[in-house]
Amino acid sequence: MDPIFDHSLLALRRARALKNPVAGADFLLRRSGQDMAERLSIVERHFDHPVQVHGGTALTADLMQATGKTEAFRFIDSTPVYGIAGRDQVLASPDLVPGEPGAADLIVSPLALHLTNDTPGVLIQARRLLRPDGLFLATIPASGTLGELRESLLAAESGLSGGAHARVHPFADVRDYGALLQRTGFALPVADVESITVRYDDLFALMRDLRAMGMTSVLAGRSRKPVSKALFLKAAEIYAERFSDADGRIRASFPVIHLSGWAPHESQQKPLRPGSARVRLADALRTPERKLPR
Repeated sequence: MDPIFDHSLLALRRARALKNPVAGADFLLRRSGQDMAERLSIVERHFDHPVQVHGGTALTADLMQATGKTEAFRFIDSTPVYGIAGRDQVLASPDLVPGEPGAADLIVSPLALHLTNDTPGVLIQARRLLRPDGLFLATIPASGTLGELRESLLAAESGLSGGAHARVHPFADVRDYGALLQRTGFALPVADVESITVRYDDLFALMRDLRAMGMTSVLAGRSRKPVSKALFLKAAEIYAERFSDADGRIRASFPVIHLSGWAPHESQQKPLRPGSARVRLADALRTPERKLPR
């Protein structure tokens, strides 16, 4: 199967972003990490062997460790992780989660699964790395992410040349990831989505943030032709016409999926067998039972 994403280009884009940091441009990763830490804080467990998988920086791991729920994290990533301060790291492709089975009791993956070429394989490897009753947490950009930018670029390019190339990554739906957790063997899977909207002065300010975040396109099938200035000027015009507020600033959508699942263990709650209920639903709801017409 041909790859969807060019992981060599991803490494170059990430290295460029880390080499030239822009203050505040990590807002999405920081917001994601804060939300993950908050969710971890209510789990009645302490995790002695946590691992962060393909998060790019130590920001999320540090926020989660600050809850007091974990020991120091180890890191698995495709490039050297910024800010790990001597902690252990294993270098691996975004499609790999190496390690001895059962070596981790907590795995976190912040804003990374959308860039894998084999997401089911990554989840299976993550479950294998977890010991029984270990916890998996992830955040992922959801369907609709940068939808305004996608529409503006497509409309601009179609108007200028009569055709268009994909210039914004595809993003999956929350239901797809929830089903994928079940398919790959996680117990008690939960998937929900949080809508985040950010406002910018114009398309060019948004693009500067995306470059600083390392979130520009790394599609393997991207067009190799240089993008003309005219295309971006037209896209900026369309963006302002369709997605601006009364004050002239534009909106950019970043919906984020939150995933959680557990490595199976005999102590976990299990659904009752069909037909094993001892109380009728009608009795529990104190309502008369009515048979449905055939």
